[in-house]
Amino acid sequence: MIQYEFLKNFPRRMKNVGLYALLIQNSIQKTTWKQYGFLKYDEQLNLIFAVMLYIMEQSLKEENCTMDDIGAYIDTLNMQYFEKNMAYEDCRQLGDFVVNNILCNEGKAMYFDGFEFEQKAYQMMHISYVANKIIYIDQDLKRTSYYLTDDGYSLLLSTLEIENNMKLTIHEMIFQMHLEKQSYDKAVDEIKNIFNLLRIQLQKIQEAMGKIRRNALNYSVKDYEEILLENLDTISDTKDKFQNYREMVKNRARELEEENINVKRLSPKEEEKLNHLKVIESYLNRTIDEHQRILSSHFDLKALYTNELEQLSQMSLIKRFSLRNELYDKILEQPSALEHLDYFLRPLFNQELDKIYNLNKAFQLQKPVRKKEEEDEQETLDFDEEQWQKEQERLRRKKLKRYEESLGSLLDAAAERGEISLKEIGENARDLPDMRERLIPNVEIFKEIMVELIKNREMDVEALKKEKSEFLQDQTGEFQLNDMLLNLVEEKPQNQNIRKVEVYRIEDGTTVIFDNVQNDRGEKKSIRCSNVLIRVIRKD
Repeated sequence: MIQYEFLKNFPRRMKNVGLYALLIQNSIQKTTWKQYGFLKYDEQLNLIFAVMLYIMEQSLKEENCTMDDIGAYIDTLNMQYFEKNMAYEDCRQLGDFVVNNILCNEGKAMYFDGFEFEQKAYQMMHISYVANKIIYIDQDLKRTSYYLTDDGYSLLLSTLEIENNMKLTIHEMIFQMHLEKQSYDKAVDEIKNIFNLLRIQLQKIQEAMGKIRRNALNYSVKDYEEILLENLDTISDTKDKFQNYREMVKNRARELEEENINVKRLSPKEEEKLNHLKVIESYLNRTIDEHQRILSSHFDLKALYTNELEQLSQMSLIKRFSLRNELYDKILEQPSALEHLDYFLRPLFNQELDKIYNLNKAFQLQKPVRKKEEEDEQETLDFDEEQWQKEQERLRRKKLKRYEESLGSLLDAAAERGEISLKEIGENARDLPDMRERLIPNVEIFKEIMVELIKNREMDVEALKKEKSEFLQDQTGEFQLNDMLLNLVEEKPQNQNIRKVEVYRIEDGTTVIFDNVQNDRGEKKSIRCSNVLIRVIRKD
């Protein structure tokens, strides 16, 4: 099993890369292009793909595509568009060079190696763009007709993708189909593609806003209209659909979990399905969040573009003039104009309008203005934001440390014996104040840890490592059971061979009571909770 799940089917990706790589390699090494006036690489590639499109069109129409047809096609393109110094025979020879030397590699088989990470070896993949067959014209004239292979079709179809507004719809349909067929492994790939499309759309909005801020005149109305339409297509009904998908996935995962607890133990295949469902659910959550960000960014983009254009239009109304030409020179020509200079300078010294008495204010409750201003000023001067941030960070770390000590105490007690009940842990800590303090820092922390343990039931360490390697999550600063449990397993040498941690409610009617436990406000409380069994399973 490979460490990074996204490296599965890597050779299939490299096959698509190889289709371009070998084509460019075959073309770039040839000097024959210069004989026909195609000196630049982009000219050469444009002609290659134009020829391939002609062969594809003939293949789709089930018509013959001989070298005479290709030569006539290139001759027509040259006369109307390329305008190179070539006769018909030159065009036919150029067509023969493109098809037989470049696309067919002079008859030699073409291969491209893609690394198979699961097998730890390179996989050789055969690539062929064009094939040929023998045809007879007028029943006795033998000719060679060319047609595209599957690789040729794949290459050309990948160069002209579907419209952007259709990509999300198509991937959503495929995702729904995989969910209905319970092909959860394929559904994982599709939901990742959907999330990537939403992330790309959000990046396009952010890039557009950056261009508008720099200079709104460089961002055309056509580009603005295009991105608005894409946004509307994206946010039209995506949220409702994926919320429904999330509920469906949650229900199916819950059914498998309940079956595992109450009926029978899941088979390896069913466990794999459950893991896939959890991955799908996490991506659906991220997809809905991304949808919300696109929605808010959509309105931010509209407001920004409108505001920038309004500011530009206002600037165009400002009349500018040269002080030297319009003022100094005119005064030198006619010094008597100094007498009326105040007419020119008066707008520069406009004062605010005098205040008038507002009758509405007379009937409103008036608060001391001076006292409020003094309080605001004093508060602003005394407040040190940087120091406050440091203090908040210190308190957050201190709180997380208390969570870690409590969870670590439960894990150490269970790891020492293999399994232990909460009641036994409480009895062991009753006469040891330090141990009890680490176990139960306060009511809220201990309650949150126990609720999360009972809710998760089974925590597979390998699955947690895999999830951590695949997803880049922002550090929220809040307690996360899976992350903290994984850190405790990885950091302590005696815990590094732990494979799974299981927490089950003991249904014998017993309760565990912890007396004189402080809460956040320092009040003494008693905790009554159900007895649970904590089991640690180590690797063989």
